[in-house]
Amino acid sequence: MSFDYKAAHEFAVKEWNDTIQERICEIVRIPSQSPLFDPECLTNGLQEKVLDIALKWIEQQGVKGLTVRVETAEGRTPLLFIDIPSTDGTDKTVIVYSHLDKQPPMLPWAEGLDPYTPVIRASTDHKGNACTKLYGRAGADDSYGVFATISAVKAVQAQGLPHGRVVGLIEFCEESGSFDLPHYLNKLKPELGNPDLLICLDSGCGDFERLWMTTSLRGMAAGVLTVQVSTEGVHSGMGSGIIPSSFRIARQLLDRIEDAKTGEILVPSLYVEIPQDQLDYAKSTVQILGDEIVQAYPFVDGCKPISDNVLELYLNRSWRPTLSYTGIGDIPSLQAAGNVLRPKTSFNLSFRLPPTANATDIATDLKKTLEENPPYGAKVTFECNKFAKGFYCPPFESWLSQTFNESSQALWSKEAAFESCGGSIPFLNILQEMFPSIQFCVAGILGPHTNAHGPNEFLHVEYTQNLMAAVAGIFAAHHKAKAGEQ
Repeated sequence: MSFDYKAAHEFAVKEWNDTIQERICEIVRIPSQSPLFDPECLTNGLQEKVLDIALKWIEQQGVKGLTVRVETAEGRTPLLFIDIPSTDGTDKTVIVYSHLDKQPPMLPWAEGLDPYTPVIRASTDHKGNACTKLYGRAGADDSYGVFATISAVKAVQAQGLPHGRVVGLIEFCEESGSFDLPHYLNKLKPELGNPDLLICLDSGCGDFERLWMTTSLRGMAAGVLTVQVSTEGVHSGMGSGIIPSSFRIARQLLDRIEDAKTGEILVPSLYVEIPQDQLDYAKSTVQILGDEIVQAYPFVDGCKPISDNVLELYLNRSWRPTLSYTGIGDIPSLQAAGNVLRPKTSFNLSFRLPPTANATDIATDLKKTLEENPPYGAKVTFECNKFAKGFYCPPFESWLSQTFNESSQALWSKEAAFESCGGSIPFLNILQEMFPSIQFCVAGILGPHTNAHGPNEFLHVEYTQNLMAAVAGIFAAHHKAKAGEQ
């Protein structure tokens, strides 16, 4: 009996309309944040509210054999552990991963929208195609994942088809670098057995017209650069010309690591050779999307990207190091600024790293480059507080790549596509080290203008429903391939 994608899609739409959409709306309403952004997240009860919504929904789904529990540890965020046995007693295991923690929303949002108020609108996508959008922080990143996982299993069971064992790992620390996750994985490793497939529902899609799979993600090293020149502020009329500007010194230090004219990173250890298969994927993606890669970004009128070559832009975003200045400290607002020479200036520096680069070694190189021989003998510190290793996907087994294309053709009427993403998912590298032979299926709904972490984040409802059906197809195909059926 073959898997019926049409029936799976109809099932996903019904599940979405019956309960899933409202549960996601409930999660959007809760202003919970990941521990890096909310030091009180373990005591203010907000993460527990999100967890409770997911847990109660899971328990109500009637999935055959399902067990679910909450893993906790002192001083750590929780983890939802879901275990669904195979239908025929085989030990072939699929791990499905997503997260329920949030980064804080960037403001302002458009009129009528708010990060913690779910809004559902009939709309159009970036190409003008009709769609439905669910606006709200963490709708698309990544509260849908746990619901999609359970519904996909139910869809397979509803067709009377077998599936392997499915283990769900839903964490609350991903947006902070998943620093709590290794503890739980080490504890749970005996229960995980020897999984042969990971499905990660926390990635992106190049457009909404086909199934996309992620073949690499960048790593990350982020920290705070602080330049201090005095113990207290001094009247600028008295101090300027004698005390050096902490901001000017910071500019000089930053020139050591970034070309201010081009944005090119100047520290050699941040670069790697781009593998040929990734260059091939990049060329294919650029051929599919073309200028849409650039048009997906909200440039102000007159502003343009840093290159006219779309392939170079794509490689910049996926396999080359970049630096973003995500925050500035010790500078008063315009309204509060007086004629004072400030004692210090601080920057949040966020480095995106090539997928195969070593984030820990790079942090050491950056610290040395920024701190050594500071101008005027200023007090300079660079404290790296967030690390994330990148991810480089191993080649797909034939059954898996065939399933990608079958599901994409059945649900979108186009072949599947493959892309490198600029973000980071630390869990992937962690699991790759634990299970070196595991296959990866890294997918998601973060497409053009969805704007995760930023203003007006939205979830594309129809694409999400299609992805739910595609995951169900992967569950069915996994069992068939591993059972040796023809």
